[in-house]
Amino acid sequence: MAVKKIAEKVLATEDIPQRGYELVMVISPEVADEQLEAKVDEVSRFITERGGVIASVEHWGKRRLAYPIRSFTEGNYVLSRFESKPSLCKQLEASLQISEDVLRYLLIRSGD
Repeated sequence: MAVKKIAEKVLATEDIPQRGYELVMVISPEVADEQLEAKVDEVSRFITERGGVIASVEHWGKRRLAYPIRSFTEGNYVLSRFESKPSLCKQLEASLQISEDVLRYLLIRSGD
C-alpha cells in the first residue's frame, strides 16, 4: 500500500509543468574572473542536468553591499532566469547554501 502512494506521488510530480524562476546570487569578491565564470556555469549545469532550461544569465558586476556579509563589503552579482519544475528549487537552494563562494542568493518564481 505504501509503494502505491509513493508511485502516485512520483507520477503527480511528473505532470507538474515547468515554471519560470529568477535567481540572484552574490558571489564573493575574492573569486577570480575565471572562477566566477566557472561558478556560474556550475549552477547553470546543475539546473540543466535536472531538466531545467536556462533563459538568460546577466552579470551585473561587482557592487557594494548594503551591509557586510562575512566581512565583505562588496560582491559579484549574477542574475539567472530559467524554467524548471518546482522540485528542483529545494535541491538548488541546498546546493547554494553549502557553497562557500556564494555569499547570498535569492530565488523567486517569476511572474511570466
